[in-house]
Amino acid sequence: MFGLWRTFSSVLFYLTLAVGLGGLLGNGLVLWHLGLHIRRGPFSVYVLHLAAADFLFLGCQVGFSVVQAALGSRDSLYFAISFAGFSVGLWLLAAFSAERCLSHIFPDCCQRHRPRHTSGTVCGLIWALTPPAVLLPAHACGLLRTSASPLTCLRYHTASVTWLLSLVCVAGVAGLVLFVWVGCCSRRPRPRFCGIALGSVLLLPFCGLPLVFCWALQPFLNLLLPVFLPVATLLACVHSSAKPLIHFVAGRQPGKRQPLRAVLQRSLGEEAPLEARGLALPMGLL
Repeated sequence: MFGLWRTFSSVLFYLTLAVGLGGLLGNGLVLWHLGLHIRRGPFSVYVLHLAAADFLFLGCQVGFSVVQAALGSRDSLYFAISFAGFSVGLWLLAAFSAERCLSHIFPDCCQRHRPRHTSGTVCGLIWALTPPAVLLPAHACGLLRTSASPLTCLRYHTASVTWLLSLVCVAGVAGLVLFVWVGCCSRRPRPRFCGIALGSVLLLPFCGLPLVFCWALQPFLNLLLPVFLPVATLLACVHSSAKPLIHFVAGRQPGKRQPLRAVLQRSLGEEAPLEARGLALPMGLL
């Protein structure tokens, strides 16, 4: 029995490591091309920051997995830090889905009244506010190698879980509304860019939500169902690694071989035109 459990844990570990390395490569390519070679529109800024958040989460996960294999133990500190990167991705996905939905349903209103730097400002606020919102409950609950304070832990953890589940609901509802509107109500042809939002949101309940449940039920899962956290971590890595594949599927043309930059540009639609002379344009994250 223990041999079977050890084999299963090893398979999960190596699968997570392989998926994480593949996701690092895919998100790194998106960061490279979208950050340096493609002019960004208002919504492709979210794609850039989503790739950065996924790269951070996968990098932490791969690094901590290597440390775990070397030391032979897993520290709760690893889970808290990597989950902070995952939460940034949840925030960005919720904001991206909601704004994409509103812009498609009310295009004229959003085009007239939307401030120019809305995407960059929202992404900056998310990067600034999300890590403290995750690490403060982790500190109060003793996950950062500190003594736990039960009442403070309960208060902070309840607020953190409520906030995370609200983000999942916002992203899911926005994706569902966008899917129904594009499929049934809109007379305009569906842009390729909507496929990125729909694909990412559809993956969220199956691959992203289990890790949120792990965060919500810590440390009970470690006592009652220890296998759930490795499985949820693997699914979260799949969620973060699949987004570059969604870009490829949305932007590719069957029967044609094209550079990755052209495929990525096509998946972003008219919002990210390539530079006319093909010169790299060094632009930051915002």
